[in-house]
Amino acid sequence: MKSFLVVLGFILTLFSFLPLIKSPKWWIRVLDFPRLQVAVLLTAILIAFVVMFGIHGAAETAMVVLWALAILNEVRFIVHFTPLVKVTALRTEQKVPQDAFTLMIANVRMANTKYQAFLDLALQQDPDMLVMNEPGEEWYKNVRQELSRRYPYAIKKPLNNTYGMLLWSKFKLEETEIRFLVEDGIPSFYATVVLPSGNRFGMYTVHPQPPQFMKNTETRGAELLLVAKQAKENPLPCVVAGDLNDVAWSKTTKLFKEISTMIDPRVGRGFYNTYNAFVPLFRYPLDHVFYSPAFRLVHLRRLPKFGSDHFPITITLNFEPQKEDKQEHPVADRADKQEAREMIAEGLEKGEERDAEKLHGKPQ
Repeated sequence: MKSFLVVLGFILTLFSFLPLIKSPKWWIRVLDFPRLQVAVLLTAILIAFVVMFGIHGAAETAMVVLWALAILNEVRFIVHFTPLVKVTALRTEQKVPQDAFTLMIANVRMANTKYQAFLDLALQQDPDMLVMNEPGEEWYKNVRQELSRRYPYAIKKPLNNTYGMLLWSKFKLEETEIRFLVEDGIPSFYATVVLPSGNRFGMYTVHPQPPQFMKNTETRGAELLLVAKQAKENPLPCVVAGDLNDVAWSKTTKLFKEISTMIDPRVGRGFYNTYNAFVPLFRYPLDHVFYSPAFRLVHLRRLPKFGSDHFPITITLNFEPQKEDKQEHPVADRADKQEAREMIAEGLEKGEERDAEKLHGKPQ
């Protein structure tokens, strides 16, 4: 039993420190995800070891100290998404928000066939805008009639490669674009949204490729940072939403927020885990909404599951540009900007390489 605890403790310690390496390797970046789980398990192992066997000698003391440092290393990332830290996204002070809208984001899972369960939930929530990640042609066929009646404006790109996307809106959409920023077959959307008041904001929706076996994360980082730069350069306030296939506390997400200067409403409030809906012990915040300081938060909620492996979320924001200077937001320094440029260049190169491999029928 003692040997088992020692081996497991060192494995989890390795899991804690490996993600500190700045590498897009999939087997490193995937360890960004389970920081809470690693911290909890390693804490349990440390307590069990001390209670059952005590600490004898310098070697065991050093081992326990190393485990404690590994736990603290995990906690320093996830603590920002607990009530222990100050919230950065301020709530509106208007009792009746005058220029508000509600956005719902849902990765529907292409293989999921519970179309009506999703429609029932979406129509019950009745958001002003609805982002669907991962819809294939069957999903589009099964929801288009009902949603088209409710939403007169839309951007549509259903795909059978798990990277399809649909954006439905009650508000007028101008300057709509379907973009393939890094890889062919992985779209992102842009639209200028016109609120009933006449105010406008930029809306970006994304769903980059996740870290997975033998596929590294260069293209994910490049796509997110390209969108971050576009949002920063946009003269309009902006919202970025979708399944980022990255956790809220990763280096890439942190860099995204710094480059875009956007706010994460979960900071100081909670994890709002959206994946995996089927496995309660292994859940992470993969579906995100970031926005400019010109908006104030009204509500943020995780919704019930409907058959997908993701929970949907809704957010209600109020447009209050007159108060944006009172809301703190991340800012990039020179090193951050240089790192972003390097990651974008590396990701674009990898994207071209993958597209060429697909074109010539070579395995990726």
